[in-house]
Amino acid sequence: MVKNIAVIRGDGIGPEIVGEAIKVLDRIGELYGHTFNYTEADMGGCAIDKYGDPLPESELKKCTDSDSVLLGAVGGDKWNDVPGNMRPEKGLLRLRAGMGVYSNNRPAKIWKQLSEASPLKKSIVENGIDFIIVRELIGGIYFGEHKTENGVATDVLKYSEEEIRRIGRIGFETAMKRNKKLCSVEKSNVLDSSRLWKKVMHSLADEYPEVELSDMLVDNCAMQIVKNPSQFDVIVTENMFGDILSDEASMITGSIGMIPSSSLGATKCGLYEPIHGSAPDIAGKDIANPIGTILSAAMMLRFSFDMSDEADAIEKAVSEFLDEGYRTADIMSKGKTLVGCKKCGELITGYLSKE
Repeated sequence: MVKNIAVIRGDGIGPEIVGEAIKVLDRIGELYGHTFNYTEADMGGCAIDKYGDPLPESELKKCTDSDSVLLGAVGGDKWNDVPGNMRPEKGLLRLRAGMGVYSNNRPAKIWKQLSEASPLKKSIVENGIDFIIVRELIGGIYFGEHKTENGVATDVLKYSEEEIRRIGRIGFETAMKRNKKLCSVEKSNVLDSSRLWKKVMHSLADEYPEVELSDMLVDNCAMQIVKNPSQFDVIVTENMFGDILSDEASMITGSIGMIPSSSLGATKCGLYEPIHGSAPDIAGKDIANPIGTILSAAMMLRFSFDMSDEADAIEKAVSEFLDEGYRTADIMSKGKTLVGCKKCGELITGYLSKE
């Protein structure tokens, strides 16, 4: 099978971690008889430096013409002083909108080998952490009007019924494939947008009688994720809430460097990226953790290319890497073997085998 992948290496540690994920994909291609063609695309700070634009139309077209997109990370202090509409992160927002990917799925799963890395009490971790946050991706306050006039700043939070319905349906469908429990998170005691969110979610529930739907205010959800994460199976929420909660959820699993994500819309062409940032302070030092990016590549194989065996092989290789006691700096613990970014990728690639 031949698949065309647009590769955005991005800024900071992005080029390093993407490089290791490509090693893994190439080895999968060898083992399973696939060909992955890569088209390099610029986005973020590197695109600002090169084109004066965080995402030129030519680079966006490379992404929309591909079968899927693999992204490292964008941004950094270097571009803090550029105008707001030209910041590196604006490129990411435009990419998501241009690709029409409105659903961001972020798993929060603790690997048994890293249970000691969780900041939570052992008694909480032992109950298990394995849930998915389904985050609406191209609406809400991030995409509303932003302006500052006469010392007053305004950011508009807006959602339509259709925007809520389509992400809500993704939440219900995801729950149907798991344990049939869906928690809808909003702030309906304060926000009109959240009251509409709650209304639409409950109207959708009639179509999914097998799914147990619950409601939770976002501030309570933030507390419950650290108090009793095992209660959750699938969480569905709006853009900003999902951004914050998924970062919180990643940390209780041991490291933000381990968490992949997928962004999908109406087609199989998806955007796959680790959820961490560009970490410019460690860029070029060969100490970044590439596992989140490697697992994002596995999600691409599973959800966009229907290559479930290949995705399983990558996840098994990551587990073997951890079983052997290897750790990158962010997940290092006593008695384990510290390895750098490149060595991590090499070892995981070496553990790959065809089932």
